[in-house]
Amino acid sequence: MSSKKTIQVTEVILRDAHQSLIATRMRTEDMLPICQQLDAIGFWSLEVWGGATFDACIRFLKEDPWVRLQQLRAALPNTRLQMLLRGQNLLGYRHYADDVVAAFVQKSADNGIDVFRVFDALNDLRNIETAMTAVKATGKHAQGTICYTTSPVHTAELFVKQAEQLRDMGADSIAIKDMAGLLTPYATYELVKAIKGAVDLPLAIHSHATSGLAPLCQLKAIEAGADRIDTAISSFAGGTSHPATEYQVAALQGTDYDTGLDLSKLTEICEYFREVRKKYHQFESEFTREDISVQINQVPGGMMSNLANQLKDQNALDRIRDVFDEIPKVREDLGYPPLVTPTSQIVGTQAVYNVLAGERYKTITNEVKRYLQGGYGQPPAGVDEAIRRKAIGNESYSEERPADALAPEMDKLRNDIADLAGSEEDVLTYAMFPDLGREFLQQRADGSLQPEALLPIDSGERPSGATATEFKLDVHGESYDVAITGVGEFGGGRRKLYVSLDGMPEEVIFEPLNEYVAEEGGKRQQATEPGHVTAAMPGNVVEVLVGEGDSVEAGQAVLVTEAMKMESEINANIAGTVKTINVSKGDRVTPGEVLMEIG
Repeated sequence: MSSKKTIQVTEVILRDAHQSLIATRMRTEDMLPICQQLDAIGFWSLEVWGGATFDACIRFLKEDPWVRLQQLRAALPNTRLQMLLRGQNLLGYRHYADDVVAAFVQKSADNGIDVFRVFDALNDLRNIETAMTAVKATGKHAQGTICYTTSPVHTAELFVKQAEQLRDMGADSIAIKDMAGLLTPYATYELVKAIKGAVDLPLAIHSHATSGLAPLCQLKAIEAGADRIDTAISSFAGGTSHPATEYQVAALQGTDYDTGLDLSKLTEICEYFREVRKKYHQFESEFTREDISVQINQVPGGMMSNLANQLKDQNALDRIRDVFDEIPKVREDLGYPPLVTPTSQIVGTQAVYNVLAGERYKTITNEVKRYLQGGYGQPPAGVDEAIRRKAIGNESYSEERPADALAPEMDKLRNDIADLAGSEEDVLTYAMFPDLGREFLQQRADGSLQPEALLPIDSGERPSGATATEFKLDVHGESYDVAITGVGEFGGGRRKLYVSLDGMPEEVIFEPLNEYVAEEGGKRQQATEPGHVTAAMPGNVVEVLVGEGDSVEAGQAVLVTEAMKMESEINANIAGTVKTINVSKGDRVTPGEVLMEIG
């Protein structure tokens, strides 16, 4: 055994752990009560921000993510706060101009972030250089990150070269980000040994437990010279989350790698979060358990639950294994990108389209088109040129750094949201998610922010002998299973009903005011003719590209829809004149409905 070396721990309970297991739904009100105890543990850092937290805060929780950061900074005065930053993508799904990147990093540092873990989904390090420079300019810790994946082109030699490039950029430490749980113990040992032999910087191991191997990988990494591990309090550990903090602390206790952390104090924190997790039971998914098949299909855990929800919307959950089989094929077609946001969504959504359409690349998402034009950077390997031609036709593609083509944006963003933004932070919220951000800021101004409902924890059972009427309820893209059972008169014309929402029962009193009659034409008719335009996937209308009376060509894009945060164009099947348009921006659509008629 080597000389004594205290292993440092980054705790991810306040970000990646709940993102991986309960769809990033933990509210700030459930974080603040335990902060004093977290702050006293002695973690090297606490990951509290980045990834999907920004999106979830404004989309579902109706919280200002900047206020969350400010509150956590005040509540955790003795601990470094860490965030995940997607390089030139920041926290959104496109590349931003360099001035936006610099402004975002500066404001994140001003509001409390000490450690920036900066990565690029393609490991195209040109896409993180601006962010790394911006972090260094704030005086904060810049952690250069390598996204780990396996493919014919991803070798230990390549990863070592990338670590050397990160060092030369001024990285204060290096992280190996194993987002899908693809590392194996002995591969980890060899990789860490190689990087530590070439680069004299602290090295952190971030590995999801999806395959069940992450705890073993961390131990082998430590033996090979790693300095830091990412773990999650055990009540939010395992599965598609991370190795449990207490288990790793116990495994190293009394050895030359002792973390020095107090197990009894960690256990108290575990009990707190065990109770908190129950509150979010509706976001649990069977697809966040450990599954060694990730070593085959390379699907990260968060991506698994997204795919499951998308297929559930389509009543095609039985096709999920077909989608898992398709993902490696799409990934090969696109030059073996690592599967991490946003490339995991790009590859995963295209795989869903390929499977459900019954024809590969019959519909190609706008993000795949942008990817094949070089809009995200340089793929690790060559792409399938036939698919590139099908996606972008004769349009050109660039091998330059994508942000080089972007003009400065901050002044325009400030002007666009001047009516609602009260601070530079508000402008940056709008920059990350323009439509969603504007809606959030408008609701805040109106005093109408309303977080999504949490279903009560109830162990009741449906009354025996009752027959239920069951249906699906779709609300803002979330699908719920509803069962209603009549259990007799309550008096005064009122009726006692038994309602079960996603399995959670509730007894209610229903008093009919009058008979409901559906408006004629309130439901869109089903497509039967070639001129009927319909969606291939459930989603929301992002843009209507034509108007009634317009002439269109066969194959022309007429609508843009969004599903799984990915946009795709809907094309006309025939040439003709647009006779009717049955949707507008923001409408929810499902496959088979007539969205537009061309004749």
